[in-house]
Amino acid sequence: MKILFLDQSGKPGGAELCLIDIAKPYRDRCLVGLFIDGPFRHFLEQQHIPVQILGTQSLQVRKSSSLLEGLGSVRQLVPMIAQVAKTAREYNLIYANTQKALVVGALASFISRRPLVYHLHDILSVDHFSQTNRRLAVTLANRFASLVIANSKASQAAFIEAGGHPDITEVVYNGFEPELYDTPESNNPSLLRQELGLEEQFVVGNFSRLSPWKGQHVLIEALTHCPSDVTAIFIGDALFGEQDYVKQLHERVKALGLEERVQFLGFRSNIAQLMAVCDLVAHTSTRPEPFGRVIVEAMLCGRPIVATQSGGAIELVEPGINGFLIPPDAPQELAQVIINCRDQPQHTATIAHHARNTASQRFHLININQQITQLLCQVVETNKKVLVR
Repeated sequence: MKILFLDQSGKPGGAELCLIDIAKPYRDRCLVGLFIDGPFRHFLEQQHIPVQILGTQSLQVRKSSSLLEGLGSVRQLVPMIAQVAKTAREYNLIYANTQKALVVGALASFISRRPLVYHLHDILSVDHFSQTNRRLAVTLANRFASLVIANSKASQAAFIEAGGHPDITEVVYNGFEPELYDTPESNNPSLLRQELGLEEQFVVGNFSRLSPWKGQHVLIEALTHCPSDVTAIFIGDALFGEQDYVKQLHERVKALGLEERVQFLGFRSNIAQLMAVCDLVAHTSTRPEPFGRVIVEAMLCGRPIVATQSGGAIELVEPGINGFLIPPDAPQELAQVIINCRDQPQHTATIAHHARNTASQRFHLININQQITQLLCQVVETNKKVLVR
């Protein structure tokens, strides 16, 4: 089976990291088409995954765009659709990994007569998308997609609520390689703690792009309710024109006098090593999270996790068993969890140990990729029967 993957981003977000894991088994029989060049291309090349850049500038359409704003990108889309349709004839199916990829992939699928699979990494709700974008995604998926893979039950439910056909959806969680999170460096974090000046500190880590709905401000506010030895580190940076929020975070840290207790480390690739430095990982999204990749990564690193009680996080975290849940945008409740974990290290370690064991089995990449392969084979076989008719 040969697969043409499509992705809109040049930067490695959660959906892109998931794509790498799915594409690796098809290295010698796939191509990843990116709408714009960027660091993500290097990630793919490091894994020896063939990649082709389809455009020279990003599509000027955002999740909040109106119909008029979306029409402004038509001139960019037409040649890209033609190029993808031509390339797709050499492959068995088109795999759209993002919403903009769905737009291009749907029309290219129709032209090339190749089946379309849409991997839904988003919650199609008013919290995340404009009405125009929700309607466009659902209409294209219903009309052209043979399969919609939702990364959680929450994503699937939002798709169906927005008008998506239930019979074309399947839930497949993101997959992980547990051994990548169990390294000598992650098992001995004292040197990195020393380098970061975190000795004798209770360290709370936040791993996410810096964005208002990712809720880094919630953790900053929570620090004001915690003992002075509680320190926060933020790993990630702004991706989609959200530099104003980054500036606000720095200003808030200064206004609260927390300069000695907060570190912004930017984008880092050594996630396992940095998680090992943390005594607790805080996932602070203020809107429903489609899946929550960081939540599973923390579990695999043997770190306790506190997450917002909404979206996909509810499917991953069992409170008091493998982690903790708090209401959205609730700094005082977050502070209380931090204090409890700080004051009850043995109980917290037991929860983290249980989380590691269960996550290693539940989200193992081998099992997840087997599920996806089975679904893709069904799509290809069904399409062959249709073409024969």
